[in-house]
Amino acid sequence: MSNSSNTRRVIRSIIAVLAGVVTIFILSLGTDVVMHATGIYPPWFQPMRDSLFILATAYRLIYGVAGGYITAWLAPARPMKHAIVLGIVGVVMSLAGALATWNAEPALGPRWYPLLLVVTALPCAWVGGKLRVRGTGAEVV
Repeated sequence: MSNSSNTRRVIRSIIAVLAGVVTIFILSLGTDVVMHATGIYPPWFQPMRDSLFILATAYRLIYGVAGGYITAWLAPARPMKHAIVLGIVGVVMSLAGALATWNAEPALGPRWYPLLLVVTALPCAWVGGKLRVRGTGAEVV
């Protein structure tokens, strides 16, 4: 395999993972904006009830699966490996968010919320990747 072919494959791999990250970010933020605009959520930076954080967790789980699916779909090879990389990126980003907001309770939410995002990032990406490769005959990892 030539260097230019390897370079293209690496670039496509990076794009696949970035596409998953961007998908999750846009869907999550977009839903948050709609929830605030419609009054389901209180105004930005105002405390929310735990039940609303459960709702936010639910759609973030779905979006995490969607991100894993898109990453696996765009992967040039080994789609599950790419989905798992997305999950690891999600864990790191969620952990950074948890650390950054740890002492911001209650305005930015209860402490269980960012921890749950850390714990679920990898499984959601894995499920999304698995949904993509199921029935395609693609390798598992």
